[in-house]
This record gives sequence, C-alpha cells and structure tokens, in this order.
Amino acid sequence: MNTKTKTKKVNKAWLHEHINDPYVKLAQREGYRARAAYKLKEIDETLGLIHPGDLVVDLGSTPGAWSQYVRRKFSPKTATGGGAASGELNGTIIALDILPMEPIEGVQFLQGDFREPEVLAQLEAAVAGRATDLVISDMAPNLSGIESADAARIAHLVELAVEFAQIHLKPEGALVVKLFHGSGYDDLVKLFRATFRVVKPMKPKASRDKSSETFLVGKGLKLPAKA
Repeated sequence: MNTKTKTKKVNKAWLHEHINDPYVKLAQREGYRARAAYKLKEIDETLGLIHPGDLVVDLGSTPGAWSQYVRRKFSPKTATGGGAASGELNGTIIALDILPMEPIEGVQFLQGDFREPEVLAQLEAAVAGRATDLVISDMAPNLSGIESADAARIAHLVELAVEFAQIHLKPEGALVVKLFHGSGYDDLVKLFRATFRVVKPMKPKASRDKSSETFLVGKGLKLPAKA
C-alpha cells in the first residue's frame, strides 16, 4: 500500500469517527464551536471551578469552545439556548491564542504567542493587576512526532501557565492545563504538587480513549516557604 492511499484511508476513518462522535453532535446541537467544551464542562462540574463574577483567563482559546462555556456560566439566565450565550455578563473572560478566533460577545481576545514576552506583557496589561480566579489552558504545540522534542515543548507551555498562575491567581484560585502522558508527564505532576495544595489529574469522557491527552487541575496556591 502506498503512503497516499494509506493516508486517505486514515483520513476517511478519522472523518467517519468525527462525524459520528456523540460529543461532536452534541456540540453542533448546543451551539459550541468544538467538542472540547464538554471536557471543561465535566472538569468544572466535578470540581466546581467557575462561578459568576470570576475573572477567567483562557490560554490557547481558539476556536473558542472553552470561552463559550465560561461565557455561558457567567450568564445562566440567558444561556438556556446554545453555547454562544449572550446577554448580561457577570464575570470577566480574557482569551489568548496564536491563531485568530471569531468574536464571542463579552470575551476580550488577544492574538499572539504566549511564549513571547511581549505577548505575555499584553495579557498582563489586560488582567490589569486584578487577581484571577481561574486560568484554563488548552494550549498544545505543533507536534513533530519526535517524543523528546514534543515533550519539551509541552512542558514549556505548562511551565509558563504555572508561572502565570503563580503571579496572577488568587490564593484559592485554580489552574487547568492540558498535557499528554509520556516523557515528562511525571515531572509536570511534581511541578503541580509543588505549586498547589490540591492536584487532580482528570480524563474527561469527551477526551477520546485512544488519545494520550489528559488534564491536570491545581487548586489553592502553596505559600512560598519563609526564609
């Protein structure tokens, strides 16, 4: 079998699986831009992370499903329809991604690479010194297939998210990040345990079984040790 034929078969199988995915169908029905909304929904409903009035920073936000879900939580009376909630907003959402994102009413979007200091400075300016209740990160690098290189890229993004959380989270705030089982995973769990009082790994039902994707949730910043 030549490579092109094999690729076509793989793409066709993926497309068939995607179209028939119950979470894809649910997202279409409820107006979410991606099935990823249900990953955050399960994490939130399990741990009670998002409350009206919160300040939430959404890293790696495009296409916007996580911001849509948070937006809906901030407008419970007007969000009885689809995921693209509108109306009165009780809370603040700041979203950032290297890719463009279609606007979501009430969501402040910044386009840029979170790894670049000038982009991070723009995000910090948007936060404007306010203590953040929740940082959610669905960031993932473009994977090369070289495990050591990919693990380093993933770790770097998670470390940046943790560093941002340490500076900007309320003491009782929380951080949710996406990462992948494999090289470097245990070190990232150790980093979370050194940073947060409560650490919970989660594999939401909307995350495909065959994917190595998982999520880490850290709640309550540990105070730095006194000298």
